[in-house]
Amino acid sequence: MSDLFHTDRVTVAVVTGQHPFEVPGFHHCFRSLPGIDYYPQHMEDYVADVAHARQQYDVVLFYNFHQQTPDPNAGPAQAAMRQALEELGETNQGIVVLHHALLAFPGWQLWTDIMGIPDRRFGFYHDERVYTEIADPNHPITQGLSPWEMVDETYTMDDAGEGSHILLTTNHPRSMHTLAWTRQYRNARVFCYEGGHDNQTFTNPNFRTVLGRGILWAAGRL
Repeated sequence: MSDLFHTDRVTVAVVTGQHPFEVPGFHHCFRSLPGIDYYPQHMEDYVADVAHARQQYDVVLFYNFHQQTPDPNAGPAQAAMRQALEELGETNQGIVVLHHALLAFPGWQLWTDIMGIPDRRFGFYHDERVYTEIADPNHPITQGLSPWEMVDETYTMDDAGEGSHILLTTNHPRSMHTLAWTRQYRNARVFCYEGGHDNQTFTNPNFRTVLGRGILWAAGRL
């Protein structure tokens, strides 16, 4: 429990920016997750950290699409962003990387190390009907789930590499094979999930279950 939040619920900073999304459906999805309090914020607000909360969240979830690697020589805003993101993994604060955040900072090795995909060049396809299979039915994030189909945006990209524990997969010809996985980044648990483009996904009960459990697992509560 943090000094700031005074709650037994898992507190999550949901960091967005540089990519549009369906706001009502996105918020409704997070409000439906049991045991989780979410705090949506643009990357600039996360970095500014006016409430001095950044280190106190149980989990930081990234749903951003910034493409430029933060350059500390490009001014104070860029320097502050780089410093804030370089702090990730210093503690056991969990990290969740959702959907297009997998594609953020394509030239930055730090971001590559967090998600464990060596080559993050990608293609994308909208409104694909994806059949999701359970790679590890015994993991607490996927336990009890059965394979399901949902409509989502897919990425053709290299799969999660060494050090990644694969949870969900698909054989869709227009998608990467690994859809969800866990790994360790320094002191932090990391959960990555390729799903989550729009309301067709946000309303899917299996997507919500995996997302909610992924957050709890990253926080060390599952």
